[in-house]
Amino acid sequence: MKRLFILFLLVGSVLPAHATLTIEITQGLEGALPIAVVPFAWRGEAAKPPAHEVGGVVSADLQRSGRFKPLPVNEMLSRPSRGEDVDFRDWRALNVENLVIGEVSPNGPGGYLVKFFLYDVFRGEQITGYSMPTTARDLRATAHHIADIIYETLTGQPGAFATRIAYVTSVRTGQDKERIELRIADADGYNPQTIVSSDEPIMSPAWSPDGRKLAYVSFENAQPSVWVQEVFTGNRQKLTSFKGINGAPAWSPDGRYLALTLSKDGNPDIFVMDVARRSLRPLTRHWAIDTEPAWAPDGKSLVFTSDRGGQPQIYRVPVSGGPATRVSFEGEYNARASFSPNGRMLTMVTRVGGQYRIATLDLQTRDFRVMSTGRLDESPSFAPNGAMLIYASQINGRGVLAAVSTDGRVQQRLRLQQGDVREPVWSPYHHQERNR
Repeated sequence: MKRLFILFLLVGSVLPAHATLTIEITQGLEGALPIAVVPFAWRGEAAKPPAHEVGGVVSADLQRSGRFKPLPVNEMLSRPSRGEDVDFRDWRALNVENLVIGEVSPNGPGGYLVKFFLYDVFRGEQITGYSMPTTARDLRATAHHIADIIYETLTGQPGAFATRIAYVTSVRTGQDKERIELRIADADGYNPQTIVSSDEPIMSPAWSPDGRKLAYVSFENAQPSVWVQEVFTGNRQKLTSFKGINGAPAWSPDGRYLALTLSKDGNPDIFVMDVARRSLRPLTRHWAIDTEPAWAPDGKSLVFTSDRGGQPQIYRVPVSGGPATRVSFEGEYNARASFSPNGRMLTMVTRVGGQYRIATLDLQTRDFRVMSTGRLDESPSFAPNGAMLIYASQINGRGVLAAVSTDGRVQQRLRLQQGDVREPVWSPYHHQERNR
């Protein structure tokens, strides 16, 4: 039984994929806020417009959040780009509550200046507006930042459109051969980049708190090892390659430590590694299988999966040491837990009638909610603002990524043009994303 459990945790998440992710909203939010995002005007040469239409990216971001219902462009009565051109009567007639307008102009070689303004339609007042220099390369990122500003201004909650996701894919290169890749992409699926590629399995990606590194497990030379790789430079280093299991890396909130699953002493246990010193400290010592650690946001405790009670359940242990206490009691199977950014909630994989679903557990109220409807849903990860969960699912035998709002009312599916994709993990906020 133990061997099968380990095999599922370590190997069950490697499936094929290649190409750009596309996102479709499969269930929206009733009562979403009506908003109009007018296509941003181009103030340069007509024959040389930017590759991306900023207003379209902003509108798509807001719609994907499920909190907003953008007005279709073909239903707009006018398309202003400057404040003096806005006639609020047009937008009141369409029952639009907020209006976004803007323009893009050349700004030096390869550069742009993006201006946008957010209005309260019924008050006829400007709420906010920014002028943002950018480059052709960063134009989509600038659009995501604008969407973040609008989202936070109108909801009071930080947006997460300018963040990224990491995921594992593979592509068939011949008969019975696959090329496994660890990729990152923007949160809307654009700009996919391969971080590492291998003929052997790659799994368990984990972002460092500053978003600059990824820890992951690679089976190079047929031996599982934990690696840390810098996202921007590609530099990487092997941290562990002990006999047996080297798996499930998880960064501490301060980035100084990694929690790991190691079986170097015989049984799979949770260890904490000081990354700079490469020193190891066991956190659990038990005859059961202890795996899949995840840090609490305050860095004082970890949750992990253990079958010490007979079936996989979630336990919590102080980082300073001490006995582990059971956290999950709903159902016979709960695994792969992680904390919401505010530490109030856990997400996990639960088994419902033989099917694996994504669930959340409120640690204060003990409210347990099944959030997904698939047969084999796994690897849930919170967005850094806590508003959404991304996870892996299967549609018609193909691995896809899906997302659900933490209130369960908005659902999305992220598709690849071909192949499958697994093990998504949402990046934290980067320094520049929270300090615009």
